[in-house]
Amino acid sequence: MSQFQVKTKASLKEAFISVCRFKHLSLQTERTYWSYIKRFYLFNQRRCLRELGVAEIREFLTHLAVRDQVSATTQKTALCALLFLYKEVYKTDVPYITEVTRPRRPPRLPVVFSHNEVKAILARLGGTSRLVVNLLYGSGLRLSEALQLRIKDVDFELNQIIVRAGKGQKDRRTILPQSMHPLLRAQIERARAIHESDRGNDLPGVELPFALERKYPNAGKEFGWFWLLPAPTLSRDPRNGIIRRHHTHHTKIQGAVKRAIREAGIHKHGSCHTFRHSFSTHLLEAGVNLRTLQALLGHSDIRTTQIYLHVTGEQGFTFESPLDSLSRH
Repeated sequence: MSQFQVKTKASLKEAFISVCRFKHLSLQTERTYWSYIKRFYLFNQRRCLRELGVAEIREFLTHLAVRDQVSATTQKTALCALLFLYKEVYKTDVPYITEVTRPRRPPRLPVVFSHNEVKAILARLGGTSRLVVNLLYGSGLRLSEALQLRIKDVDFELNQIIVRAGKGQKDRRTILPQSMHPLLRAQIERARAIHESDRGNDLPGVELPFALERKYPNAGKEFGWFWLLPAPTLSRDPRNGIIRRHHTHHTKIQGAVKRAIREAGIHKHGSCHTFRHSFSTHLLEAGVNLRTLQALLGHSDIRTTQIYLHVTGEQGFTFESPLDSLSRH
């Protein structure tokens, strides 16, 4: 029996969480997968999930598309959750799921802010929210990637930011806007003051990725591993109950951005992620090579990058960040 095979005395949720932690799934993915497993369970009138199979999975996915009218992405996420349950938790071979009604997903161009709109939104932001949006637009980061940056991930010498375990658990490097150097150095000093206060109060170190906390038990107390954007207050770690310093919460930034968009009189359906779209589009318009942009964004498939613009240019970091060019627009 596998180490994570479901045992008779162990609850399904306990076994599921154990496998998720072993596989290094993010907490958000863990919660999302479990929500679809619960929906699948209720859809099948609370029958034992171990006794269900491909036919029931297919029926559930079709129901999501036809009755609930979910998007193709949502249906795919539900399928991934159920395949994870059967293959990784129950250790059951599940063949490829076919004959499922797929919701049609019409091609949509991403929403993009103009240069003037970016400036108008930034002018209505301050403090941490402004700094984060500078990172989203200046470096093409996802919101979660910006919030999870550590002090050691900012490289002023090579003018780059290292994104650790981004989407798909991949590392990548992206451009660090030169205009952000003073802002980031000031932020690092603010983070240093919080870090020294935490150390003086003998608080637990920050959360470390994967098994590093067991391998290097004191690394979480080192300043290099400290959050670039630490939260102002302590919180309880939902995985183990430890009260420690986490990074700034995403809802704070999302709320500030929504207010700034509204105050700027912009009627586009924009969000934090729109700044990443704008980073991509503005760089392509400036002549940056599509392959280079693919690497900056961390896309595994060039077709994902091609949705922006088909513009070629010189490879390498022979360009400036769009944030640095705002003053000329």
